[in-house]
Formats: sequence, C-alpha cells, structure tokens
Amino acid sequence: MNIVFMGTPDFAVPSLKMLLENNYPVKAVVTQPDRPKGRKRVLTAPPVKEVALAHGLPVLQPERIRAAEAVGQIRDLEPDLIVTAAYGQIVPKSLLELPRHGCINVHASLLPKYRGGAPIQHAILRGEKVTGVTIMYMAEGLDTGDMISRVEVPIEDEDTAGTLFDKLSLAGADLLKRTLPDLLAGRIQAVPQDHGQATQAPNIRREDERIDWSRPAAELYNQIRGLNPMPGAFTTWNGEVLKIWASRKPVSDVQKKQSAAAPGTILQALPEGIEVATGQGSLWLTVIQPAGKKAMEVAQVLRGTQLLPGTVLGE
Repeated sequence: MNIVFMGTPDFAVPSLKMLLENNYPVKAVVTQPDRPKGRKRVLTAPPVKEVALAHGLPVLQPERIRAAEAVGQIRDLEPDLIVTAAYGQIVPKSLLELPRHGCINVHASLLPKYRGGAPIQHAILRGEKVTGVTIMYMAEGLDTGDMISRVEVPIEDEDTAGTLFDKLSLAGADLLKRTLPDLLAGRIQAVPQDHGQATQAPNIRREDERIDWSRPAAELYNQIRGLNPMPGAFTTWNGEVLKIWASRKPVSDVQKKQSAAAPGTILQALPEGIEVATGQGSLWLTVIQPAGKKAMEVAQVLRGTQLLPGTVLGE
C-alpha cells in the first residue's frame, strides 16, 4: 500500500510523524514551496519538508497542486490513500478520485463549524469553549466532505491560538492513529455534514487584526489571544502601530462599573498592566510592542515611553 502525505505547517508534523513511527508506508510527501521568512526574508523550508527529508522521503513542492504536472507526479506514485493536514491548497477532483481508500483530511475544528484556513484562530475569536479535530473524506468544496471521526478539545480561558494549535495538532495525530485501522479495513461509515450548520473560518485579514475599542472587553480579550502568536492584534499610538500580545481576562460587566471615559482611553498605567476603557468594561494590557521594538511586559515599556492615563489609543 502506498500513502502520500500532504501538509505544510507545524500542525501537520505530528500526523506525519505518527505515520512514520507506526510504519505506515509513506511513499512521498507533498508540501508548499519554500518561502521567504522573517525580516531578512530567508528562504525557509516548511516544517513538514524538514521532517520528510530527515526520514529520507521524496518531497514534491508544486506551486499549484492543480497543475497537470503536479497531478501527474502524484498519479505516478500510485497512492492507495492520500492523507492531508493543513496542506494549504484545494486538492483537485482528479486527485480526490485517485486512491482506492480515498483522500482524508485532518481538520482543526468540529465540522461543519469553522470550515476554512484559520479554524483555530476563529474558534478563539468567537469565544468558543470547545473545539476539536475532525477527520473527513475530502470533497471538491472547502472542508465539505463526509466526516469519518472527531475528537473534542476544550478551549481554556488562557489559551492562545499558539497553545491551542499545539493541542489540536497532537489530538489530530492521535485521532488519525485510532482511525486508520478501521478505515483501511473498510469498517468506516462516514457521516455527511449538515451544511445548514456550517460556519466559515477564512484566513485572517489585516482588518481582523485592528482593535476596535468600542467593542466589549471580553471580545477584545479573545481577539488578542486568538491572534497570538501570529499575526497579532494591534492598535495605534502617536500615529504608529502598537501591537498587543497579551491581556488579562476582564472581570464580568456585572462586577465592574463602566468607565465614563471614551473607548481606547488609558485609565491606569501601572507596572502590572495598562487599563484601557472599552465599549463595555475595561481591559488590562500586559504584553505590548511599540513600533520598532520587541514585545515586552508593560513594566519594561513604561520605563521608556509616555503611555499616560488620558492617552487615547487607536485614534
């Protein structure tokens, strides 16, 4: 039996490693091309490629998976099963119909909720308490295929997109390990998704990153942790971008009296945090990054800047 694995970021690495550690016959790995990374724009290989090369696996990196050449290369591998995890491109019908065991995808949400490229971030942005991983048969639509198996993962109050990313990547690998024996033995009864219950999780846009201080503090808290570690939430101060990397979970609106100050106004600037008025309650910022500097605890920032009470952020 030949397995072709398709994946790109760190999220896919545990699933690939699980296949290799359990002696599944991975014939080749398909991943995205190397991309420039960091301020120096150094050409960097995807994490999945690094693992594949370390295990001596052939690696394909087509710019477009739909291109005839790419489809032909994968067809030549004669895959019996294609396993994908956060590959990053929509797989064409010509490949979906190729393996006798089908194409399956390890997706970081409880489908049909959060279809798309940023399900982890959107689950936190929208204040979910539970998310998970779904393994599904791939279809021509975006994350629309029949569901094979799923596992729930709680979202803790202090989780960021980064910590949840790690939890879900491990949960996905474990779920794949438990699912494959039944799938390969033909014991799977896939369940169609209820498309009427579907929600979307598109890739994060620049406007998703900007903090709107007129929103409730609880929503801004979710925005900040949902965009940590990438790409980060931001506001403006003195005409420059001010990144906000961490904040303290706000007390409930019942417990805290609403400030009369306009949203975005700094109410207090203390070493333990900067309190900012919002549209509902206030939010304590704890890790921020002024333009041209690294991310720092508020106590460090206050030593060299004039973020004083009465300053309005976001103007």
